[in-house]
Amino acid sequence: MAAPRKTDTIAAVATPPGTGGIGIIRISGPRALSILCHLFRSRQGQVKTSFQSHKLYYGKLVRHTGRVLDEVLAVYMRAPATYTREDVVELHSHGSWLVLQTVLEEVFRAGARPAEPGEFTKRAFLAGRIDLTQAEAVIDLLAARTTGGVDLAVEQMQGRLKEELEPVQKALARILAVVEVAIDFPEDDVEILESRELCAQLESEVLDRLDRLLLLADQGRVVREGVQVVIAGRPNVGKSSLLNALLREERALVTDIPGTTRDTIEELISLHGIPVHLVDTAGIHEQEDLVESLGIERARDKLDQADLVLFLIDARAGATKQDIELYELVREKEHLVLLNKMDLVAEEELDTLAAGFATDRIVPVSARTGRNIDTLQEAIYRVITADMAMTERPACAPNTRHRTILEKARAACLRLREALKHQAPADLVAVEIQESLDILGDIVGLTTPDDVLDIIFSEFCIGK
Repeated sequence: MAAPRKTDTIAAVATPPGTGGIGIIRISGPRALSILCHLFRSRQGQVKTSFQSHKLYYGKLVRHTGRVLDEVLAVYMRAPATYTREDVVELHSHGSWLVLQTVLEEVFRAGARPAEPGEFTKRAFLAGRIDLTQAEAVIDLLAARTTGGVDLAVEQMQGRLKEELEPVQKALARILAVVEVAIDFPEDDVEILESRELCAQLESEVLDRLDRLLLLADQGRVVREGVQVVIAGRPNVGKSSLLNALLREERALVTDIPGTTRDTIEELISLHGIPVHLVDTAGIHEQEDLVESLGIERARDKLDQADLVLFLIDARAGATKQDIELYELVREKEHLVLLNKMDLVAEEELDTLAAGFATDRIVPVSARTGRNIDTLQEAIYRVITADMAMTERPACAPNTRHRTILEKARAACLRLREALKHQAPADLVAVEIQESLDILGDIVGLTTPDDVLDIIFSEFCIGK
């Protein structure tokens, strides 16, 4: 995406495609007000040339032919108190897609050009209203599928990651200041570079904070993207019934005939704000039927990709030889063993049923009655968050791009630590510090190359 020219005025539909009560056209740039004056008429049909900033006006939009196009609410927002820090106009028309496209054509005819994907947010970034992490948080907010993802995006939009990085950057700047003094006064007998003290400062104020941010990045990936939980087992142990129980709706077909599920079925639930992608698979067994064999092959692929496997046993039938053989496919993966159909089995039989599995993560359930489904959900949550030491949802969580940069910054700081320990020349130490600062500046957009910016903003929808 080319950098916006100062004379450009851009416009786009800011609401999703489809029919709705209201649709919004957003206009930003120096000609926004003149376009509004050109198209808008008062309720009495009079031309209006004066608008108070941030005030809604009711009236009509007219075509270039003079015919009324629609009744609208219009708002003019004067720069710099706007999203882009440019003059902004929003036209709230009826939500017919045809009406919106016709309004947009008249806006283009009056002097605007079509906005590129993410161009409104890119202008906000280039104007200094938001940093790059806040711009990326807008993408996260639009894509969020759980309340946890929404909360995380909102925190990021408020500049939380930038706040976390500022102490790190300031600590490096203080170390650089000391090193530059040593460079400026090399003839002094006093040892300005106290290596041990600077190393300690680097450890506590920089490396420890970077390690914490990298841990938060792992937690944030789970909250944003979720985890894949695969339901597996031999045919007719109740996998589809379990999927329905977890979804609390009849999503999968359930019969007493083995092999009903011939392909994977995938659905999403939210556990304490974390997206959990549930995958119901075909029962794994030897099968000559081509279609069912393909489903079994896909089930095995899903097992390889799973973050967690729910391995089902028919408690009424007990652990069969086939169950034990299939268990070998999942025992090295993160898994829970579920003893299903417990409504048909006495409680005292539990220990015997569990004896054949090398795990203490065993949950008795009844998919048919819903027994212990809440307990199972809590067990799933504990497993998927255990490795992250996630006691609560993170308020700040770097994304994949941020994580890559943080790892580069950490590597640069480790080189810096080694340079200090070995009392390297001050000018070499200064180069390592400046490299670390430049790398961290890439996160908030201070040193981000234009081609990277283009990639980031191309992920936006048009109109945002």
